[in-house]
Amino acid sequence: MRRDVFQAIADPNRRAIIELLGHSQLTPNAVAAHFDVSRPAISKHIKILAECGLVIVTQRGRERYYEANYKALGEVSKWVDQYRNFWENKLDALGNFLASEAKVHKSKPHKNKQK
Repeated sequence: MRRDVFQAIADPNRRAIIELLGHSQLTPNAVAAHFDVSRPAISKHIKILAECGLVIVTQRGRERYYEANYKALGEVSKWVDQYRNFWENKLDALGNFLASEAKVHKSKPHKNKQK
C-alpha cells in the first residue's frame, strides 16, 4: 500500500523519527533506543515512513540503516505554500485598508464636544 506524506507526518512519533534520522543514519535498534515504545512499533513507523519516501533504507551486510529524505516533504511544502500565499494576500489587503482608513481619519477635522 502506498501511503501519503500527510498520513506519515500526522503521527508525532514519526515526526520525531524523521528529525532523528535527519542527523545521522541509524539502525532500527538505535532508533528504538530514543523512544519509549516497543521495537516492533518503531519498525511499523519506519515502514510507513519508507513507504511514502520520507525514510531511505540502506542494507549494509546484515544491518539496515535508515536516513531521512527531506525531499519527500516537498509535497507538504507545496500544499502549505498555497495557503501561505492566500493568507499573506488577505493580510496585505487588510493592512492596506487599515492604512487608508487611518489616513482618512487623520485628514478629517475632529469635533470636540463641549458641555
